[in-house]
Amino acid sequence: MTAPYAPSARIGHVHLKVADLDRAIAFYGDVLGFEVQTRLGTEAAFLGADGYHHHIGLNTWRSKDGIPAPEGHTGLFHTAILYPSRADLATAVKRVLAAGYPVLGASDHGVSEAVYFNDPDGNGVELYRDRDPAEWPRHSDGSLQMYSRPLSVQNLLSEHP
Repeated sequence: MTAPYAPSARIGHVHLKVADLDRAIAFYGDVLGFEVQTRLGTEAAFLGADGYHHHIGLNTWRSKDGIPAPEGHTGLFHTAILYPSRADLATAVKRVLAAGYPVLGASDHGVSEAVYFNDPDGNGVELYRDRDPAEWPRHSDGSLQMYSRPLSVQNLLSEHP
């Protein structure tokens, strides 16, 4: 396996095609709490947390009034949003549920806990929190032992302050 060119490289943001910019801003802004950092009229917006220029870009350049890709097509599976604690994850999940978006799945991956939704355009959204690396399950050779086990959303929501 080839080592990465830049070991500290990471994914910095996601840019999504949406059908309705205001509807998408309402989800990522009002529900998930990202702030609009800049807006390009009625065609694009850039949302971030903690004053960052953008974690999420939204645009209607090639998708205004479009429909979600049909099942069985390639494309983005989901955008994953990392929360710093289990309580923060519970708060985010509670806000999404209160806004009327149903849980599509919830998994304990050993290294993380995740809850899955779709945004208003049918894009997958994973809300998750990482466990401390000292808690990550490992095989006898030291490699990660990730898995996908059911996660109780009710148990998670009990963490909501």
